[in-house]
Amino acid sequence: MYELRILPSIRDISREAWDALVGPESSPFVEWTWLDCLEQAKCVGGGTGWTSLHFTLYEDDKLVAAAPGYAKENSEGEFVFDWSWADVSARVGVPYYPKLILAVPFTPATGDRALTSPSATPEERAQRLQVLAAAGKKWIEETGVSSAHVLFPSPSESALWAKTGYATRYGVQYHWRRQGERTWEEFLGRFNSKRRNTLKREAAQPARDGVTIETLRPADLTPAIAKEMYALYRTTVDKFHWGRRYLTPKFFDLVADRFRDRLAWVVARKDGQIIASAFNVQKGKVLYGRYWGAHVELPFLHFNVCYYHGVKQCLEQGLDVFEPGAGGEHKKVRGFDPTITYSNHWIADRRLRGVLEEFLSREREAIERYVAGGAED
Repeated sequence: MYELRILPSIRDISREAWDALVGPESSPFVEWTWLDCLEQAKCVGGGTGWTSLHFTLYEDDKLVAAAPGYAKENSEGEFVFDWSWADVSARVGVPYYPKLILAVPFTPATGDRALTSPSATPEERAQRLQVLAAAGKKWIEETGVSSAHVLFPSPSESALWAKTGYATRYGVQYHWRRQGERTWEEFLGRFNSKRRNTLKREAAQPARDGVTIETLRPADLTPAIAKEMYALYRTTVDKFHWGRRYLTPKFFDLVADRFRDRLAWVVARKDGQIIASAFNVQKGKVLYGRYWGAHVELPFLHFNVCYYHGVKQCLEQGLDVFEPGAGGEHKKVRGFDPTITYSNHWIADRRLRGVLEEFLSREREAIERYVAGGAED
């Protein structure tokens, strides 16, 4: 018999028990330490609109499955945009907030959302996910919450959620994947002559501007570097009206100290001073890009810090995938292919569920046609 426990803090679960469910192919963002840093730095909780509600499944008092969960009072920081759903919900007289999110806050990176032991059989994994899915529906029914949303699960996990009745939604990101290349020159061979020359010119620009770019080592992640990375993070989120300071200075301090072996922070320097950065994280054969910031604007600096340097790192270190984050069709002509991302949704109100499922069917077809167009050269 399984026992479901919905817990208000990741610290209500031991780090060892939680991380025992995190497999080698799981993203680093579902690891206990990352989630704890978010809570301890008050990026979630309080007035953030994110209230921790971690779904955990025990068998004979042993943790056998878990999903990072949050009650949400808004749709910010999710990267699966449903503001229009909230509008439709209001028009049919159904409050949309709060809602349940099973995801990693502020992190549009694909990976496991329902964590089970890597040694679990496919049948055990499917059964435990089914129990978590049913628990989500039951919690919604008992609390009057409008819906449950599983954001950025892997394709195989999304299919399991769909079997439990959670509707599937597609999104698009641009991911780099190794195609047998070992060097930058081999990578440039993907492109026609015109595009290849353009990339060479853009990639050479930092040297012409006297800029050097490097990935910091764990030993380099001092409190001063963490403070500078936060300052650079703010340059982007404060620049645009839609920007939000989801992360706090304390979060940068905590991950630089406690998560340093996963961090692959990139910095660009000119005359010895850091002028730009990218907040990258690496695990196994995958590099993840998160945040970019710059104190000065120079030609192609963004492309080099956020894209070209990451591709070169993947080539040099034998990494296979580079997910540079959400958005940005400009990535497509730079070797990042349009890739379907997934989310799954359970809407309690039957009328609203029917309307949204019809919309999702049309949206999936449109995204499939777009992705089938492939990459540009």
